[in-house]
Amino acid sequence: MQVAFYAPLKPIDHPVPSGDRLIARMLCDALQTAGMNVNVAARLRSRVADGNAFRQARLAEVGTKLAARLLRQYQAGFRPKPDVWFTYHLYYKAPDWIGPVVADALDIPYVVAEASLAPKRATGLWAQSHLAVKTALQRADAVFSLNRADMACLEQACTSSRLHFLQPFTRVDDWTVTERPEINPRCIRLVTTAMMRDGDKLKSYEVLAKALGKLVGEGIDNWHLTVIGDGPARQAVKQLFDDGGIGQSAVSFMGLTTPQQTRDILGKSDLFVWPAINEAFGMALLEAQASGLPVLAGDAGGVSGIVSGGVTGWLVPVGDVDAFADRLSRCIKDDAPVLRTIGHAGASKAKQLHTVEAAADLLSATITQVVLNYGNQQDGQSST
Repeated sequence: MQVAFYAPLKPIDHPVPSGDRLIARMLCDALQTAGMNVNVAARLRSRVADGNAFRQARLAEVGTKLAARLLRQYQAGFRPKPDVWFTYHLYYKAPDWIGPVVADALDIPYVVAEASLAPKRATGLWAQSHLAVKTALQRADAVFSLNRADMACLEQACTSSRLHFLQPFTRVDDWTVTERPEINPRCIRLVTTAMMRDGDKLKSYEVLAKALGKLVGEGIDNWHLTVIGDGPARQAVKQLFDDGGIGQSAVSFMGLTTPQQTRDILGKSDLFVWPAINEAFGMALLEAQASGLPVLAGDAGGVSGIVSGGVTGWLVPVGDVDAFADRLSRCIKDDAPVLRTIGHAGASKAKQLHTVEAAADLLSATITQVVLNYGNQQDGQSST
C-alpha cells in the first residue's frame, strides 16, 4: 500500500529536533513496519503562530498550488500514486491545506493522526485555519488520537466510529537498560530531557527549578539533577536554577545528546522529573519509562496515558510548584527503596502497550479496512 505522508507543523527531516518531529518519524516507522510504502508528499510548514490573516490566506493559496503540482506528478508517474493520504498533527495553528484537495482529486481515503479541535477558535484570528481543520476532520475517513484528552472535541467533527485511540509508542528495545547501578540514598540521581525554548518548556523548567529550590531551602540536598536538552532559552533555563539557589554542583547541563547517549544517562539515573506544562503526552516520559525509570510529572494532557499514578510513577497537579516539590521530597526521602520496583513496572508497561509493533498493528488493521470500505463505497456509487 502506498501512503502519502505529510506533517504540516514540521517535516520529518527538519534540522531542529523536537518531540513533534520524533513522533512524525515514529509514525512513518510504524507504517513501514506494517508493510506500507511511505512517501513524504510535501514539506510546506503551514504554522501561523500569531494568527496573521494574510499569512493564513497565503499559505492556503500555496497549499492549493502544491496540491495541483502533486496531482500532475502522480498523473505523470513521477511519484507513486498513493492509496491513502496520511496527515500528522493537525490543529488551528497548522492546518492541512494540501491533503484534502489531493485525496478528493484522486478519490482516495484521507487519514489524520494527532489532531485537535478548539471550538473557541471558530471566531477570531485563527477562524480561517480552524475551519480548514474542522473541514479536514469531517472529510477524514479515520482519525488516530494519541491523546485521550483531545477525543471529546474531535467527536464534534468526526463520528466516533472514525476516531481511534493510538497509544503513544517508541522503539522500546532502543531504550532498554539491562544494568543499572544501585540507588545511593545519599545522592538520588534525577534526570530530565526537554528542549530549551520559550513558552511551555520554559514554564516547566521554571516549575522544576522552583521545586528544587524549595528542597534546598528545606535542607534536602541528597540529590543531583542531570538536564538533557538545548535551545535558544538555554541561558534563561540556567538562570532559573541560579535564582532558585541551586548550586552548580547540584545540576549538570548536558546539552543535546544522541539517543544512545540519552539512554546511557537514563540508565545511570534513579528518577525522571518533568512538570509537563501543556504537554500533549511527552515522548521523553515514555522513553524514560521504557528505560526502567519511574517518572514524576505534571498531570497534563495525555501524560496519564503514559504514567500510571502510583504504579509507574507519580502525577501531581500541573504547574503546582508546592505539589511537585512535596512529591519530589517524598520520592527522595521516603520512596528511594521502591524506585526500582516502580521503574520496572514502567518498563513492563512500555513493552506491553507502547511498542512500534503494537502501533503498526492498529494502523495496519484500521487503514486496510478504511481503504477496503472506501473502495466498496465508490463501487456502490458507480453502480447506481
